Amino acid sequence: MVFRGMHDSGHRMSARRHGAQAEEHKQTTPVKRQVRLAQRMKRRRLKFETRVFWLTVLTGSPGSIVALLFLWLGDYEMKTRWTGSVLLVLFWWACALTVRHRVRFPLQTLANLLAAIREGDYSIRARDARSDDALGEVMLELNALSEDLRGERLDAIEATALLSKVMAEIDVAVFTFDGDQRLRLVNRAGERLLSQPSERLLGRSALELGLAECLQEEPARTMEIAFPGGMGRWGMRRSTFREDGVPHQLLVLTDLSRALREEERQAWQRLLRVLGHELNNSLAPIKSIAGSLENLVAKDPLPEDWREDMRAGMAVIAGRTDSLGRFMSAYSRLARLPPPRRQPLDVRASIQRIAALETRLTVQVQSGETITVRADSDQLDQLLINLLRNAVDASLETGGTVTVGCIRTGSHVEIRIQDEGPGLANTTNLFVPFFTTKPEGSGIGLVLSRQIAEAHGGSLSLENRGDRTGCVACLRLPL
Repeated sequence: MVFRGMHDSGHRMSARRHGAQAEEHKQTTPVKRQVRLAQRMKRRRLKFETRVFWLTVLTGSPGSIVALLFLWLGDYEMKTRWTGSVLLVLFWWACALTVRHRVRFPLQTLANLLAAIREGDYSIRARDARSDDALGEVMLELNALSEDLRGERLDAIEATALLSKVMAEIDVAVFTFDGDQRLRLVNRAGERLLSQPSERLLGRSALELGLAECLQEEPARTMEIAFPGGMGRWGMRRSTFREDGVPHQLLVLTDLSRALREEERQAWQRLLRVLGHELNNSLAPIKSIAGSLENLVAKDPLPEDWREDMRAGMAVIAGRTDSLGRFMSAYSRLARLPPPRRQPLDVRASIQRIAALETRLTVQVQSGETITVRADSDQLDQLLINLLRNAVDASLETGGTVTVGCIRTGSHVEIRIQDEGPGLANTTNLFVPFFTTKPEGSGIGLVLSRQIAEAHGGSLSLENRGDRTGCVACLRLPL
């Protein structure tokens, strides 16, 4: 009864298993059945070298069979028949095995070379690579491919090492974030900025590092941010790139505070030098004349012409005071230049109008096309007046002429004012505030003109003419 129960239980389990297999076979899709069939055929398919072996055997079978027939049907002894048959079959199979080896060995060599290239090992070379047979040419091409890849790999390694060195040494913080805004790369300057080593920074989000604001809004701007390693004004630039098909963001932060402080220090030094020079020029004669007048008043009795001396001294003091007042007014004007109010402006019409205001010398206006820019009419008129006045002053010294013209150069308009004066002896201090070579000059005309040009997104330059004596002022404004 026990054996029968076990037997019945085994039958029931087998039945359930067969039923499950039948159910699974019913649920199998045709695509899965085709895949399984292909896998079975692949397992049953002979190897390449085995197919070559049997193909060689089949190729030699007609001749071998004919030789065996002649051997066994001929008038030979039984011992000769068996000896010849064994030798013939052995030679037949030996030739097939040799062909199999000759085909398999070069292919294995090619597979090893390709596997080495895939693994990045470019030092392996194929031997006996010749150009006078087909297989040798394949070996030669693989050797050349390995050499080329080896050279490219060395170049990439050297370029990467150089880039890493530059990234580590530059005084600019560089960060790389992936699509989830997690830090993937930081240089030494970035570590100093965040006051942490790269091991603690990599993998953290931009929000945790305090850089989330830099990954939003405009990709290039100036920001006021406080970091653990420093605070101040930062120049921020952001760009995107792809690595392994995944978008990344490159963030570069430049500390502008140090450069601005250095420029500010130099500007204060230049300003104090100019202010000190101008104040000394005015206060020194005032102090000298005040001392002379004090000595004059202290005399007893007073000289008969003491009134005239007092009037002359007071006049000199008043003149120097007025000169100092004009200097301070010019400084205020230079420091308070308002932003331009841009409106469409006909450049040629503006040149002709300003040229007509100059009565000391006839200014020659060159003909050309009508060019319109968006500019502040009042500021541009003041700029042209300053340049034309300087050109006329220079030409009056030599009896020369002044020529004004404008041309279109790409995306800019270029206004050129040429004179035939003595030229520029020293171009170093042309745009230094309050520097002038004129007895009655204020030294702010060219500085103010360049400020107006740069406020409009343009530039102003002065240089000596190359064709003749004189100077040319070139004003470039964007169209």
